Amino acid sequence: MSQGDERGYGGNEPAGHTDDPYSTLGGTRQTRTRMHRSGDEDGYGRRPARNSRSLIMVVGVVVLLIAAIAFANQGGGDSSSGGGEPKSDAAGAGPTAATGTKPVQGKNGTIASGFAHDEQGAQSAAANYAVALGSVDMFNKDSRHDIVNTIYTSKAAAELTAPQDSAYSADFLSNMGLDASGRAPQGSTFVSRTIPVGTKTVAYSTTTATVDVWYTGLIGMSGPGSTDPVSTSWKTWTAELAWVDGDWKITSDKQKDGPAPVPGDVAASTSDEISKAVEEYGGFTYAR
Repeated sequence: MSQGDERGYGGNEPAGHTDDPYSTLGGTRQTRTRMHRSGDEDGYGRRPARNSRSLIMVVGVVVLLIAAIAFANQGGGDSSSGGGEPKSDAAGAGPTAATGTKPVQGKNGTIASGFAHDEQGAQSAAANYAVALGSVDMFNKDSRHDIVNTIYTSKAAAELTAPQDSAYSADFLSNMGLDASGRAPQGSTFVSRTIPVGTKTVAYSTTTATVDVWYTGLIGMSGPGSTDPVSTSWKTWTAELAWVDGDWKITSDKQKDGPAPVPGDVAASTSDEISKAVEEYGGFTYAR
């Protein structure tokens, strides 16, 4: 999977509440009418004297509230819970949330390796492999061969190398504004990046896995006079993986368009801003 394959080359408020200043709810606009009674000198009923016990009760409630808040802030509770340990019946992570598993530590060249032999490891492998296959290194023959030989099984790599070399022809590279070695012209920056948004296991066993990677991609030439400015795409890449020699490897893959969100209203940046961002912002090692 390479991004090069994409361009012909492969708040409502709850009912019953209102903040309207003219609302009668909450006493905002409440009025009180006193009726004239005989015997009242001023035409209004005399207010009863305040009950001292009511005042004592209010003070008592306030003191209890303050004590309760102070106790809660001190983390009071059953000492057997370990103070800050979560309860055993706490809700677990949702299906789209990160698992919290530590990222893979190993690397084979610039590509992460040594993924866990489980479903999470398969998803992590697929995400990182998608990044490698969508990188600018795919446009150089030597680095492309290194990537393919690293993340595919030996059989799949052997079958894929020749067709890819044919696809990344000199004419194709020239159409992208690159020379025969995949280099951009002086003063320009070629951009090709894959940014995984999420992963999903379609099928899993201890020996094989099928994983979908939903990603957004950047591709194009940033520089003066570029006729192919950097643009975004949304794709779903599906990787068929096998557990080989202690790691997950790709046996086959495919991709399709979308799902794509509605484009935002952020104005496009200049080519200089894009080039600077690409140079300053590095990529990530992805883990499920």
